[in-house]
Amino acid sequence: MKNPRLVAFEVLYDIHRNNAYSNITLDKALRQVETKDKAFISAIVYGTIERKITLEYIVTQFLEGKTKPKVKLLLLMGTYQLYFMDKIPDSAAINETVELAKNVGVSYYSKLINAVLHRINDNRIDIDNINDLSIKYSCPIHLIKMWQKAYGEKNTENILRCINDKPPVFAIPNKCFVDEEELSYELLSCNIENEIYNDVVKITSSFDLHNCKPFDDGLFYIEDYSSYRCAKKLCPQPGETVIDVCAAPGGKSFTITNCMNNQGKVIACDLHQHRVDLVTKAANRLQMNIIESMVNDATVYNPNMPTADRILCDVPCSGFGIIRRKPEIRYKNLDSIKELPAIQLLILTTSARYLKQGGTLVYSTCTLNKRENESVVSAFLEAHNDFQLIEQKTIFPSIDGGDGFFWAVIKRND
Repeated sequence: MKNPRLVAFEVLYDIHRNNAYSNITLDKALRQVETKDKAFISAIVYGTIERKITLEYIVTQFLEGKTKPKVKLLLLMGTYQLYFMDKIPDSAAINETVELAKNVGVSYYSKLINAVLHRINDNRIDIDNINDLSIKYSCPIHLIKMWQKAYGEKNTENILRCINDKPPVFAIPNKCFVDEEELSYELLSCNIENEIYNDVVKITSSFDLHNCKPFDDGLFYIEDYSSYRCAKKLCPQPGETVIDVCAAPGGKSFTITNCMNNQGKVIACDLHQHRVDLVTKAANRLQMNIIESMVNDATVYNPNMPTADRILCDVPCSGFGIIRRKPEIRYKNLDSIKELPAIQLLILTTSARYLKQGGTLVYSTCTLNKRENESVVSAFLEAHNDFQLIEQKTIFPSIDGGDGFFWAVIKRND
């Protein structure tokens, strides 16, 4: 089997070269490694991405000029292990990184890497006392400024404190079979530590979904708590028809079905067949038989879509609320997302056409960006005087709770 540090390097280099998604690239690589190495590899990959700005700042204090991408990546990986992986001896972090240089074709730079990492280790910088928020939390200054302008300095620093934390994992009980207390007991019986968090279960130990009987038996599904709260805001009732216009991977559709006691109809849509298949597979596992999964383009009106009592419109977004789950999102250029609000407004406008009079629609994103949130809702309401805003809320990420999220509850007049 491959050296786990080599696997981590190859994943990070692939992400760097091809601008690839970290979770997809890492998941693919982890299929080829032993179970005991997966957590270690994941920690180095996600940690090096998360702390990139901080790590680059540290390295540049002890290295003059530019160097080859592979050498720079090795230095970032080594520095991450020295600063943020307490269980790894300093000597191992340095020596293994130097040895890795020989395996990735940059053996000529071994002495340089060894010298720089020793200097970094011998001259520790107190990151907590760095005043520059961008360096301290490894977040681009343009994103920090956007948040400060929109949400204020206090909220911004609270967001920044969360973005490098390990996100909590929430198991949502399938109410057809168990409540939160029963699910907690079932998980404990499988040696999965947990605690009840309001009406869901927060998993507090490592576990493998592929080797979890309660999961296989359909007793729960995984969904972020903010996403769960958003779906519940729709207040779906048994016997109603509900459309989830951008459903995959399906968590909100499952929560909606839970609220409906598996009675009525939930139409779960997505643009791509393989993502629709994910919803179908999970719905079958959960025995949620009122879910009808289908391929549908949310930007185009579908005359075959039925009139719905309620609609969930969780649109594609920049994802600035889920940075701790997808760390590379923080490095997006804001210009690259400037077209999103127009697409989001189009999806919202199209979706609203399916809503019956007196019906309720929830517009939501997992981002913290007012242009994609409040501004889209305002533009929609200005153009549609037969709709009214009932509630609008921004959720900031918390260490123990859910991700950053936004929702707006909109009602169509009778």
